[in-house]
Amino acid sequence: MTPDEALARIRRYDGRLKAFVQVFDPPLTGDAATGPVIAIKDLFDVADVPTGGGARVPLDPSPAHHAAVVERLLQAGYVAVGKAHTVELAYGGWGTNRAVGAPWNPWDSEVHRAPGGSSSGSAVAVAAGLCDAALGSDTGGSVRIPAATCGVVGLKPGRGLVSLKGVHPLSPALDTVGVLARDVATAARALAVISGPDGEAAVRGPFDAETALSTDVRGRRLAAIPLDALGEVHPEIGRLYLDALDRLRSAGLAVEIVSPPQTLDHSFTPNGMLMAGEGWRIWKDRIEAYGEIMDPWIVRRFEAGREISDERLAEAHLRREADQQEFHAWLAGYDALACPTCPIPAPPIDAVDETVSPLSRLTRAANYLDLPGISVPCGLTDAGLPVGMQILGRPRDEASVVAMGAAFEKVSGWNGRTPDLAGFTS
Repeated sequence: MTPDEALARIRRYDGRLKAFVQVFDPPLTGDAATGPVIAIKDLFDVADVPTGGGARVPLDPSPAHHAAVVERLLQAGYVAVGKAHTVELAYGGWGTNRAVGAPWNPWDSEVHRAPGGSSSGSAVAVAAGLCDAALGSDTGGSVRIPAATCGVVGLKPGRGLVSLKGVHPLSPALDTVGVLARDVATAARALAVISGPDGEAAVRGPFDAETALSTDVRGRRLAAIPLDALGEVHPEIGRLYLDALDRLRSAGLAVEIVSPPQTLDHSFTPNGMLMAGEGWRIWKDRIEAYGEIMDPWIVRRFEAGREISDERLAEAHLRREADQQEFHAWLAGYDALACPTCPIPAPPIDAVDETVSPLSRLTRAANYLDLPGISVPCGLTDAGLPVGMQILGRPRDEASVVAMGAAFEKVSGWNGRTPDLAGFTS
């Protein structure tokens, strides 16, 4: 789309959708403005624009520089039309935000449903056609969860591929930067632009999107977790997942139903401990200063980290290394691993139980085990709500994740399906 088309759609629909916290009119560009239109999660710095971080008091009222990934996209010709909503400090999978408000999942104009988090506004903006792609961060599923609940593609690389410079942290051990888009090719090409060494934590790359997108996956071995090994899964999601596996078989993949040595749930609690422990150490001063005006559930999550000693945190890191070694050794026998992205569809936002996090139950493993992953739409429930399938790759094998995601997209029957926005006109 053109920037003018994007801005026109934002003016028409975002009054109710609330995907954006700030719109750039005129758009933000580099030396050229020939590429796709993007939204930037409001956890990423944009020079001279407040980085809100989903909070009432900005994390940085006037950053001096663009985040490295923002700079790379702009210099590649991408055009930014705004900063997108996020869960406060990126700490939540539902997409709720009691500090500054939550976006509206575009697949239901009558009921305010959870958009998924924490990259909530990024997913809503892409799903509603307000941009071509959006930046998100993913510490326990925060790119893939909202992608699944909003019916778009969410691509999370492994660590070390994409720079984290200028992206405000939640858990340095787990944080990654990813891309949300309408289709796999757009997400992969954006990942290629933002990938590559940065002189710090990003030591890999760059990612070769075109090779990955043109890879023939016929004969590749895909491990698929059986439904009875996934815990409680909504019946319609289970049905759509099994149908997706059949479609992958039709694309020539060798799909093997097999349980990994660790259930994906195994990663849930230790991943959460790392988030809380590291997050508290990063944001302690801010929470003590502004806790009264923050989302109270976010404060509770961070405060849980106060009880985690340095010794327990060190033990958690050692346990993670052992868990990674075991899982990586098993996954080496396959090209990738498939499962549903989320076990339930998007609930009404007023029915959300903030004491639990079911949307991240199957996604946290990718961060904890340091695996690349993609969520691709695989159908709608009878109520018309999107469902995603997650494909996790071997360590540093983003290429297979993209190749299989693209192969599935061709046979998925999704065909670029989009929500009806008639009820969101403002």
